[in-house]
Amino acid sequence: MPDPTRYPRDALESFATAAFVRAGLPEVDAGAVAALMVESQAQGSEGHALMRIPHYVRRIQAGGVNPRPDIRVVEERAAMALIDGDNGMGHLVMLRAAQLAIAKARTAGTAWVGTRWSNHAGPASLYARMALEHGMVGMYLAVGSANHLPPWGGLDMLLSTNPIAVAIPTEEEPPVVLDMATTVAAFGKIKTAMLRGESMPEGWMVDRQGRPLTDPKRAFEEGILLPIGGYKGYGLALVFGLLAGTLNGAAMGKDVVDFNHDDTTATNTGQALLVIDPAAFGDPLEFRRRVDTVVRDIRASERMPGVERIRLPGEQSHAKRLESARLGIPIDEALKKSLDQLADQLGIPRLQGD
Repeated sequence: MPDPTRYPRDALESFATAAFVRAGLPEVDAGAVAALMVESQAQGSEGHALMRIPHYVRRIQAGGVNPRPDIRVVEERAAMALIDGDNGMGHLVMLRAAQLAIAKARTAGTAWVGTRWSNHAGPASLYARMALEHGMVGMYLAVGSANHLPPWGGLDMLLSTNPIAVAIPTEEEPPVVLDMATTVAAFGKIKTAMLRGESMPEGWMVDRQGRPLTDPKRAFEEGILLPIGGYKGYGLALVFGLLAGTLNGAAMGKDVVDFNHDDTTATNTGQALLVIDPAAFGDPLEFRRRVDTVVRDIRASERMPGVERIRLPGEQSHAKRLESARLGIPIDEALKKSLDQLADQLGIPRLQGD
């Protein structure tokens, strides 16, 4: 693959905003979604970032997403809330959930906010990281937007990638940010490989006979995502889905709508965000310094032969975010072609660099 072309953040946000406005979103909402999607691209979460714009636009235009939702709190106590997203864009629903969880954690010490009637909202770390700006810990769970994982030993697709992200603040080191699917690969990575015409590594998927599957074009018809850690990953996918979906009255199991193939049905996606204020447990500065110490101890620990560096969760995305701020945000040739096609369909200007 040739080196990607880098674009300024404002150019990408302007393009995405124009696309969503043309699809029917109010300009303020379109700008908010665009900013979150560009941030996802900047940190290297390509499978959940700008490549999703044509898909989102298609679902909005087909009626699968409500472009003008009434996002509201339907249940609330001191340290919890349940938000009904009214089938709005998942980014808008989760932005509201994060703002509410952070405000509640500031007074209650911790807060759990769940969502129902939401939609796909991009990478999990996007919302866990919002707590970092306030010196807090964030943990995000979600039910995936299509089932590609059967129960351990089964063939019926009853579970999804059901991700988790945890963001922990530091004082001087990069924050510790774990963002992972409960499958070996998120389905967004399969879609990225398909867009680029690349094959998948063995170990991501198998076919219905259990044989390795490396052609992403076959993923939709006969692919089964493999869980992390065998049956343990299956167990995590199950309990995360119960907490983010079933607890909130959102879709889970056989009720999950495959938004890749169904543009008209509301997905009733469920998510959950837990925010913890370290100040409720002691001196927050001392907590961040202790996290720094753990990070440095791990990084300086003895390495196995041939290992150049011991990394911590979130280091690579942090480095990509800094690089994107310095050099521009990378857009590869396949993605640029897809966005150009969308621009022509919508009658908006194509993405332009400097």
